[in-house]
Amino acid sequence: MIRGARKGRSMTQAQLAERVGTSQSAINRIEQGGQNLSLEMLTRISDALDQQIVSIGGAPQRAHLRVQGGRKLSGSIAVNSSKNAAVALLCASLLNRGVTRLHRVARIVEVDRIIDVLRSLGATVAWSDDGEVLEIVAPSDLRLDAIDADAARRTRSVLMFLGPLSGRYESFRLPYAGGCDLGTRTVEPHLIALRPFGVDVEATSGWYEVDVANTDVPTKSIVLTERGDTVTENAILAAAARDGETVIRNASPNYMVQDLCFFLELLGVRVEGIGTTTLRITGKSRIDEVVDYWPSEDPVEAMSLLTAGIVTESTLTVTRAPIEFLEIELATLAEMGLRFDVSEEYAAANGRTRLVDITVHPSDLHAPIDKIHAMPFPGLNIDNLPFFVVIAAMAEGTTLVHDWVYEGRAIHLLDLTRLGASVTLRDPHRLDVTGPTHFSGAEVSCPPALRPAVVILLAMLAAKGESVLRNVGIIARGYEQLQERLNSLGASIETFHD
Repeated sequence: MIRGARKGRSMTQAQLAERVGTSQSAINRIEQGGQNLSLEMLTRISDALDQQIVSIGGAPQRAHLRVQGGRKLSGSIAVNSSKNAAVALLCASLLNRGVTRLHRVARIVEVDRIIDVLRSLGATVAWSDDGEVLEIVAPSDLRLDAIDADAARRTRSVLMFLGPLSGRYESFRLPYAGGCDLGTRTVEPHLIALRPFGVDVEATSGWYEVDVANTDVPTKSIVLTERGDTVTENAILAAAARDGETVIRNASPNYMVQDLCFFLELLGVRVEGIGTTTLRITGKSRIDEVVDYWPSEDPVEAMSLLTAGIVTESTLTVTRAPIEFLEIELATLAEMGLRFDVSEEYAAANGRTRLVDITVHPSDLHAPIDKIHAMPFPGLNIDNLPFFVVIAAMAEGTTLVHDWVYEGRAIHLLDLTRLGASVTLRDPHRLDVTGPTHFSGAEVSCPPALRPAVVILLAMLAAKGESVLRNVGIIARGYEQLQERLNSLGASIETFHD
């Protein structure tokens, strides 16, 4: 919070240190979570940043955003590394007894929660002084009974601890997984994927009780009943933690799964079929490596930034966009009349992911002939689907958007009507969106789901006049300094508290 407030005011660590009467190194330690803070120091930092950092003796203050809409955006902005890849790689670090260094990891709440869980288990997790490298060292014996249940319950990603832990322990327990409000999501596909490894999970009051039987079978063949990203990752992690070969069919080949496979290859795990629906994994029961890895760029953040340019009818360049995971989205936008340019491809820092720069231009959009719906990769990404609702609201005609995965998410997008959009719910999975919309400012409470929350914020950028988005904490789960980054392109967004 201190780091974000400082950067939002274009202040260096040295400048903040001078204002509060301490050293630059002390500010650096504070921002890395490496120094205890007194109430007096917190007060001085709050005064220096002109922002209340904590509330004492009362209810915690909620953050809200005030948006002055109707402004054109311009310039270019680089895509950050993938949030979903980061949490998978953090879970995978439990496989390595050596040193894992992850570069350019997104500094977001979801990552912080997984780090809290890792630290509670006894892992050493530290950011470099410049915040560019995250180093993880997992101990030989984890403190399973000391797991931070509060942090674990607030992220569904904790389910991905099942795979690596089942390769190291005969029994353990994990708190129930949380996450966004997207409707009912069963964990049964995870359990089906892990049963061939002898993993038995029983749900008790607030916990998953896990027992692992010895199934010493040279080769395992698993067919996933759901081609889910985290389900696939759990099966991969379980296979990587054991000697022998595992074949996983109906696997997700999505971006975060590929990142996980690239990382495991550096640990000495053999993975064949990366980018396909059939993976053949030769695992290792003991891994002790010093490894550096750069997670690839986030296609969902790329789509978010492209949408900001589209709905504000701006010329905007989004650099370092992972084109392999945006091709269907761009093809759909082209069918709707969007004008855009794509640069030549170049390699990401991991040496494997293909990147491009994409420039969008103001365009006369029209509704597509067919509905817009997500599909498992290489189809349109399910997390990118909500952005097509606000884009369709800018288009001439009526667009049917079908979110067949989550029965709760489409309902949250009805909040666009508060800003003047014509969005009608056919059923919990389908929306009719009619445009073109002339968005106007309004006050909206932030939906309890990450992507719909960002969609509302992007619509506010296009809305004439002032808008207020209340209780925006969920946006920090998946985006690093989104407000400041949009402001750098010409948006006018400010944080305030009641």
